[in-house]
Amino acid sequence: MAKRLPLQTPLQALSPERPPMRVLLLYAIGQLGWSLASFAAGNLMVYFYMPPEQGAPVFPSFIYQGAVLGVFTLIGMVSAGGRILDGLVDPLVANWSDRSRYAIGKRRWFLLVGAIPFAVFATLIFFPVDHAESAGNFMWLMVCTALYYFFFAFYVIPYNALMAELGHTPKDRMLISTLVSVAWALGFVAGNSVFAIQGWMEAQGKAPVQAFQHSLVLLHGIALLCLLIPALFLKEHRYARQITGDHSFRDALQTIVGNRNFRWILSSFLLYWLALTFIQLGMVYYATLLFNLEKEAAFTFSLVSFLSSFVLYVPVNLLVQKWGKRRTMLAAYVLFGVLFGVVAFAGVLPGSKEALLYALGIVAAAPLAIFGILPNALVGDEIAKEEQQSGKQLSGMFYGLTAFTMKIGISLANLAFPSLLLLGKSSENPIGVQATALFALLFCAAGWYSFRHYTEN
Repeated sequence: MAKRLPLQTPLQALSPERPPMRVLLLYAIGQLGWSLASFAAGNLMVYFYMPPEQGAPVFPSFIYQGAVLGVFTLIGMVSAGGRILDGLVDPLVANWSDRSRYAIGKRRWFLLVGAIPFAVFATLIFFPVDHAESAGNFMWLMVCTALYYFFFAFYVIPYNALMAELGHTPKDRMLISTLVSVAWALGFVAGNSVFAIQGWMEAQGKAPVQAFQHSLVLLHGIALLCLLIPALFLKEHRYARQITGDHSFRDALQTIVGNRNFRWILSSFLLYWLALTFIQLGMVYYATLLFNLEKEAAFTFSLVSFLSSFVLYVPVNLLVQKWGKRRTMLAAYVLFGVLFGVVAFAGVLPGSKEALLYALGIVAAAPLAIFGILPNALVGDEIAKEEQQSGKQLSGMFYGLTAFTMKIGISLANLAFPSLLLLGKSSENPIGVQATALFALLFCAAGWYSFRHYTEN
């Protein structure tokens, strides 16, 4: 039987240093980079290739807009297929990373190699080869999407594994999770600024497609710089607790799947990402069709909600100390469910729609802060328990399976969301848009039920 190790014992021959705040901030910049670089592919593909209709569509049709096989759409199938490919790659990259022995660092090598193609293919997705609807555009979209998701996994999975390895204690892991949550939110807000930048460029005389594409080039250039900072400057050997294991992919997978607590975490995360992706994909539709506002209001909503969530990061940490992670997460599911329910019926509610939208943005701050901080800390705790019990360090595989579950949820959302829009996505008939918010509510309720089975030690 493997020797039981204390939770705070560094698991390598020469104990690494606990990273100071400046190192953790340097690490968190990478999260800002991949959050910003992934925003468009994750949230704007439907907007660009199946835009909302307020009179004339925002963009011309680049691919076929109708139903495929009765209920699906081409853009939904491409989005879902890309996420499924990404999810399949995640565990493979995770195991490769866990077993690697690269001189510059077992995780850092992946960051360095993956950063540039990650940012490049995230941009090329939105540069169709033809100016009108064509099979060539569809083929280009499929290829760029597949390559984007491969390099997304190549960078993000080893990056996430460093969270547990840089966090030497539970308190350290909560701090790191808080910092990367702030960085992710900043990247998400910056990504939403594409609508405001697009609007400004259109006011300068650019066509909508050109304004949108130039906005993405600007944002992805910033993202690439952020992606490269930890790849170039993080001293992994000095600060990260690491063991290079010889466990096979199958053995690692069996060990992790056998963790009952972790299985309940994954099932609840799957439902959370279904709900969150629906609201992310739908934000511009909700703002324009349910709240009758301009598309720039989607950016303002995100800005209000995420800036408000920053104020709650310290209170959330204090709440976790009082309530524990389990009760805090359950409360977040309830709040998110209520939010989606209000969005679904926003069109018939009295009063100023603009005031209502921003009020919802403030209400969303609490669950966003909770879901932003706790999931990574929960996974980090399970990694530490496994290290205690078996001496195995499976950081990559734990985060790989977490990412796989997340991407399955996002894939299903990307497949289902456009199909629901077929029910109606116009000012005269917004029933499909309302249906997406109601489905998000149901996903939150199911996620709450799953997380009730999590046992907090």
